Amino acid sequence: MRSIKWAGVDLGAAFNGSSPKTAPVELKRMEYPRITIVTPSYNQGRFLEQTILSVIGQQYPDLEYIVMDGGSSDNSVEIIKKYEGQLTHWESEKDRGQAHALNKGFARATGKILGWINSDDFYLPGTLAFVAEHLDPNKPELLFGNCLHFVDNEPRAYGSDVRHEHEKRDLRLADYIIQPGSFWTREAWSKTGTLDESLHFGFDWDWFIRAMEAGVAFKAEDRYLSTYRIHGEHKTGVGGDKRRVELASIYGRHVGPNYEQLYLHCRTRRRLAFSRKWLSLLRLKRFEPVFLKAVFPSLFRGFRQSEISDMMTMLSTNSE
Repeated sequence: MRSIKWAGVDLGAAFNGSSPKTAPVELKRMEYPRITIVTPSYNQGRFLEQTILSVIGQQYPDLEYIVMDGGSSDNSVEIIKKYEGQLTHWESEKDRGQAHALNKGFARATGKILGWINSDDFYLPGTLAFVAEHLDPNKPELLFGNCLHFVDNEPRAYGSDVRHEHEKRDLRLADYIIQPGSFWTREAWSKTGTLDESLHFGFDWDWFIRAMEAGVAFKAEDRYLSTYRIHGEHKTGVGGDKRRVELASIYGRHVGPNYEQLYLHCRTRRRLAFSRKWLSLLRLKRFEPVFLKAVFPSLFRGFRQSEISDMMTMLSTNSE
């Protein structure tokens, strides 16, 4: 991959697995609220150092950084110890899953702004300063920005447009908030509650929906805040049927059993995907809701065209 500079980071080097070299981030003069970042990790030693460097390399004046390792058997602990002088807390012990590890980490948090970054993703420079300037710590607010997705060891990357999705989509149907680019105030965390530890794949999406339902103010930003790495051991990609069943249960929990059953109906999903592909090739995408309702009358009976559009996003969401 050719060298790409982004706010002082050589993204080409970052994608190739070397540590990102950051330039000093110039911070505006203001009172910076404490930000707590939690990194959950388990046997992600080959990515973990890059994640840690992306957090401490923010040079944020009041950072509380917590690393919760699930008892890794690789070189993760060795890497964590290398930076323990710049960590507020770290531990390496068996947990009950990622949501449990995060809840334990946030239970230790004293920051007015919270967020987490998984050990295979990383922040772009200036992210924490930007978040501090755009969140009001005294209000229940959630900020989310764009994210650069890339495939590990391949020259493929693509971006996002979360503001557009936020304006167009129903969050209960389309998981358009990209987790590593999301941050919220302690007021929002208190208002929403902790992550659901019974979930292993969609606990972040479930929490975002609950935050919305609790009245937390959502702020969509155009700025790119993070990167999202897609690789062979990526939990989203290897979840299979367990992940599909869990996401379906979240649809059932928040929008009803008809959406849950639709998401579970694999054969119908393949037929829908085939129909959507040809509509796109024929440049008839704008007629998709009308066409699909005509071809699948029993499936979409009782749904408005706008709801069908969201359901199509639902079926294609989180496909990595």
